[in-house]
Amino acid sequence: MKKTAVTALLFFTCLAFGIAQQFRVATYNIRYDAAGDIGNLWKDRAPHLTSLIRFHGFDIFGIQEGLKHQVEAIKAALPGYAYIGVGRDDGKEQGEYSAIFFDTTKFEVVRQGTFWLAENTETPNKGWDAALPRICTWGLFKDRRTGFRFFLFNTHFDHVGTEARTESAKLIVAKASELGSGTPMIITGDFNVDQRSDSYRLLHTGGVVEDAYELSPLKYAPNGTFNSFDITRVSDSRIDHIFLSPPFKVVRYGILTDSYAGKLPSDHFPVMAEIRY
Repeated sequence: MKKTAVTALLFFTCLAFGIAQQFRVATYNIRYDAAGDIGNLWKDRAPHLTSLIRFHGFDIFGIQEGLKHQVEAIKAALPGYAYIGVGRDDGKEQGEYSAIFFDTTKFEVVRQGTFWLAENTETPNKGWDAALPRICTWGLFKDRRTGFRFFLFNTHFDHVGTEARTESAKLIVAKASELGSGTPMIITGDFNVDQRSDSYRLLHTGGVVEDAYELSPLKYAPNGTFNSFDITRVSDSRIDHIFLSPPFKVVRYGILTDSYAGKLPSDHFPVMAEIRY
């Protein structure tokens, strides 16, 4: 009887740790609230966007282009989630966020910060040949159940500056090493370049992180990740990516092409990866 009880205890302990070691990470460019997006206004899209997030069960995810009121609207629609991040224009609340949302029942923030993708990483500015200020928000997260720690870096690369994108890729990897060398990491974002670009290859083949798409044994990628609010648009270009370092393994990867009434929640599709460590 005693042996049976011990065996049962070990089984349920292993089961609990098995559940804790697997979670869903995502990246989602939500499109900023633009008055000119007639037919695709934020107020109309927002309920569908947050319903998509809830339905697919993102445990931790980075967004891009969110203005302060959009970030707060997402938080209000996702009870039990919190976010970290600041606006890129002033390091407080002005301008677009590259916020990281997370389920507070599963993760806690140990450390956090934001740096600018520029030669001067500490204050709001544009780097290299970038057209706009760009940032990377990061957090050191702890799995509440297992104590496992990992970094998540979330970013939005410049849409014009080729040099800026290349240097931004180098900078994020360098910052990761500076903040906690050897700590597992995830990099999410809208990189404004697809899988054929030099800055993508710097990350994917640089020996530190790899693209979750390439690592996944199960891929659901019926389209590229930018849709321009056009439900008929077809592409194989992935400009939104999730990169992972060891010991993360990918269980499945998806570009989520959900729509509503012939419309799309954003001009980008979210990308999700179910991963384990």
